[in-house]
Amino acid sequence: MGRIVGGIGSSHAPSFGPVYDKGQQKDPMWAPLFDGYVPVRAWLEGLRPDLFIIVYNDHGNQFFFDAYPTFALGASEAYPQADEGWGKRDLPDMRGDPDFSWHLARSLVEDEFDPTICQEMSVDHGVMSFMPMLTDTRWPVPIVPFAVNVIQHPVPKARRLYKLGQAFRRAVESYPKDIRVVVFGTGGLSHQLQGTRFGFTDPNWDNEFLDRLETDPEPLAGLSHRDYMERGGTEGIEMINWLPMRAALGPAVRRIGRTYHAPMITGYGLLALEPA
Repeated sequence: MGRIVGGIGSSHAPSFGPVYDKGQQKDPMWAPLFDGYVPVRAWLEGLRPDLFIIVYNDHGNQFFFDAYPTFALGASEAYPQADEGWGKRDLPDMRGDPDFSWHLARSLVEDEFDPTICQEMSVDHGVMSFMPMLTDTRWPVPIVPFAVNVIQHPVPKARRLYKLGQAFRRAVESYPKDIRVVVFGTGGLSHQLQGTRFGFTDPNWDNEFLDRLETDPEPLAGLSHRDYMERGGTEGIEMINWLPMRAALGPAVRRIGRTYHAPMITGYGLLALEPA
């Protein structure tokens, strides 16, 4: 059977790409963030994972407002990079694992989740922005992307995302092959990109969220959309994408690494955990 051997929560942002591609990770503005990924990358390589499940949100590239699914599961051999309007980065397509994707699809439907199955799917900065900091860009580990609608209301409840992570665990443990899986949750942290609170961040809320996610995550699933958006900004609703990662790990975890930095109009964070 499969095993979940780790979980990583990471912010995603289009700004990561240019900084990484230009080799500016040691710039004083960015070093506090990028330095935090270095030990987590070493830990991740030491785990020798066979598969990454990545929970993220698409930003109008694969899906648009005329047909934006609540949940969308990739089931493809490869995931090309979406061109978000400024040209594609010099990165190859990411590898998939359709056998596991279809197993996950069947298991989720049995658990009363009904994702849209995408046999062709591009991924945008929701996946591509942070992954080069954590793994070789030849993409030695295949991915299963799982897109969540946190863009167009109504969006799924935080509790639904927490239950999704528990369903991931059941799917992995029922897989007939002996594989080692790391689950990612991506998005946020606090930020608001429109309206009268444009540029809003709240480092206190961001760090409280990281604390609670590690030690007492279940109450976070009970918070409403309004709670997340009032405390973390309208785009801070992306933080619920971290809940499946934490729920998939089980009740007790060990912290591997944690980073927080808020250099501009977004709170950026990284949290790496393994089952205790």
